[in-house]
Amino acid sequence: MTFNIEEELKKLPAQPGVYIMHDATDQIIYVGKAISLTNRVHQYFQSSRNKTAKIQKMVSKIAWFEYIVTDSELEALVLECNLIKEHQPRYNTMLKDDKAYPYIKVTVTEDFPRVLFARTMKKDKNKYFGPYTSAGAVKDTIDLIHKLYKIRTCSRNLPKDIGKDRPCLNYHIKQCDAPCQGYISKEQYEESVNQALEFLNGHYDSVLKMLEKKMMDASDAMDFEKAIEYRDLLENVKKVAQKQKITSSSMEDRDIIAMAKDETDAVVQVFFVREGKLIGRDHFHVTVGADEGQKEILTSFVKQFYSGTPFVPRELWVQTELDDAETIASWLELKRGQKVKLVVPQKGEKERLVELAEKNARLVLSQDKEKIKREELRTIGAMNQIGALIGLERVRRVEAYDISNTSGMESVGSMIVYEDGKPKRSDYRKFKIQTVKGPNDYASMREVLTRRFSHGLEEARTLEEKGMDTSFGSFTRFPDLLMMDGGRGQVNIALEVLGELGLEIPVCGMVKDDNHRTRGLYYNNVEVPIDRHSEGFRLITRIQDEAHRFAIEYHRSLRAKGQVKSILDDIPDIGPARRKALMRQFQSLEAVKEATLEALMEVPGMNRKSAESVYQFFH
Repeated sequence: MTFNIEEELKKLPAQPGVYIMHDATDQIIYVGKAISLTNRVHQYFQSSRNKTAKIQKMVSKIAWFEYIVTDSELEALVLECNLIKEHQPRYNTMLKDDKAYPYIKVTVTEDFPRVLFARTMKKDKNKYFGPYTSAGAVKDTIDLIHKLYKIRTCSRNLPKDIGKDRPCLNYHIKQCDAPCQGYISKEQYEESVNQALEFLNGHYDSVLKMLEKKMMDASDAMDFEKAIEYRDLLENVKKVAQKQKITSSSMEDRDIIAMAKDETDAVVQVFFVREGKLIGRDHFHVTVGADEGQKEILTSFVKQFYSGTPFVPRELWVQTELDDAETIASWLELKRGQKVKLVVPQKGEKERLVELAEKNARLVLSQDKEKIKREELRTIGAMNQIGALIGLERVRRVEAYDISNTSGMESVGSMIVYEDGKPKRSDYRKFKIQTVKGPNDYASMREVLTRRFSHGLEEARTLEEKGMDTSFGSFTRFPDLLMMDGGRGQVNIALEVLGELGLEIPVCGMVKDDNHRTRGLYYNNVEVPIDRHSEGFRLITRIQDEAHRFAIEYHRSLRAKGQVKSILDDIPDIGPARRKALMRQFQSLEAVKEATLEALMEVPGMNRKSAESVYQFFH
């Protein structure tokens, strides 16, 4: 799909959110957050002398961008952090220490709980609040909670250590009720902790009014230092008071599903939450009838989506109750191998996160309707065209294969996968040919296909024996159509392998003309004519080119490794260990060639004799 950057910039909303930059290979190269998406993203594409060389280079590689709208700048900031850690984009500055945003932790698992500062959230049954963006504000708020509710700060093991030592200074300055001395009952202390939890859950009004009154009283009394102290404390509480939904203390894996629709179209938005963090999303265009409602559309979507994906999360939060919800939950549990909860959020954080997914779906529906239709024609529509050409009703998953070698040396095979007209790179596989000597593409292809489908059948048997769903295997999902890079010969090899393994999968060949350009399909011993201007033809060309590219790329990497190994191994006194040490030290063969004798002697494991051997070999 052609992504018109100027047109897409016009559609950006003036709302907070995160923008995600992709290069021509669909890799995420940059993630950023914005108070106003339209203002921030526009800046990248405006001519300016203030851009750094790094930003200029990044902008030159942007092929397309997407964005996720949030309800606040805080949510955008936390989501940006999650996405950067998940995808590690090339042009983002990565924190070496993996620094995380802070949390407030209430140790409710203790008999006399404490309120603590925490950098990480653990699944330890304690209560966590956050993450927050200001560590200073969190620390000041914890100090305020200690003063207001007289929560203990010591690490004594209570009630075991009650009365074993004197009360600390906080008791004497009336900032702790000394549970360590038994001066307050467990029930009374719990009441104080519950008040602190109410405060952290968002009931700030009384505290904010109290701080504001103290600030004004101090100001009226001309005690400006005290007034400034209360003002800063007031601001810190307001920072902590900001609620965000992007990270959850439950740390569960869940998908959040919501939709928006008009008369003929709907967009379903799926947020992917892993270990409590929102790490990505996807949206799907659905053609619907005017009389179809939310329940029908979402029920149909959930069935189709999870029948084609190997991972099922522990929870699904959906916008509305599904038809046959119990049956669907049982089916999902069978796929996952564990209990799966279907949740329809009614209030609080859960409902707000579903509303955020709906908000993004509505934005996509209103702004990208024509683009989605064009993309659907280019992908799913093109798949349907290919299926119609060869008489197949349903073609969703296609696997294509190619062989690459140089005069039979380092022969490799590639397997690429397209689903719904798009490459599914996580399912790509590489094969180093093991049993074939010399340039024999047919024999090499036989080995690749035999290994691929034998592995898939064996993996399926193993999963079935364990009582697990076979869709969880990496090789167990078989294609609706096999596409071979070639004509009759390659097709017949594939049919023979499938026949020997007892599999019935349609196979067609992607035939090229004398100029090595895609010409059409070979199916059932007939070359099928195809319109060269159709989306189906363009998709066949993309699949053929991708299979060839993937095989060539793998072959080149093996060939390069072989060249380095052979040159260095030709040097007397240089075995595998010293070869690795040389490459670790100098990083490239060229650097080894240019190294001085003294530099070679500094390589771990090298003595003078071996260093002289390397130096003399290249000089």
